[in-house]
Amino acid sequence: MKINKLVIALFATSITFSACGESPNKSSESESEAKETMTHAHEKSQDTKELTIPEGARVFFANIQSGDVVNSPVSIQFGIDGMEVEPAGELNQGKGHHHLIINGGAVPAGTVVPADSVNIHYGQGQTETEIELAPGQYLLTMQFADGYHQSYGEQMSETIEIVVE
Repeated sequence: MKINKLVIALFATSITFSACGESPNKSSESESEAKETMTHAHEKSQDTKELTIPEGARVFFANIQSGDVVNSPVSIQFGIDGMEVEPAGELNQGKGHHHLIINGGAVPAGTVVPADSVNIHYGQGQTETEIELAPGQYLLTMQFADGYHQSYGEQMSETIEIVVE
């Protein structure tokens, strides 16, 4: 019974990834890389130990702030204090990688961050990006997650509101 559930879960995950299409951001993790690391996360989830967040650790947008009016493509620099950025794939204390969530909030701690057009993974350890956004008002949430894409939760996220002209 457990094997059937695992097969169904992996099949559903593969359908989700194949439906996502190409990432809107050339510096984000490629679809195949995201699929590979997400599959690795599912396989390793039984062995996952809870990683702690060092006191005072935080993420922040280093070059834009809430209320900014910007042009597209939007340049974003991911800032972090108290932890280190590394590529996805390994589970290491005090380390992880960034995700950008467009028009959404923090992902609960321990939850795998989705990978789609509005939940963009930077699993190669990127610390900056440019994204194309149509004119309008946006909430941008930076979410830090462990090597298996499991969110560190609200403490390791920041949400800002920007306007794209």
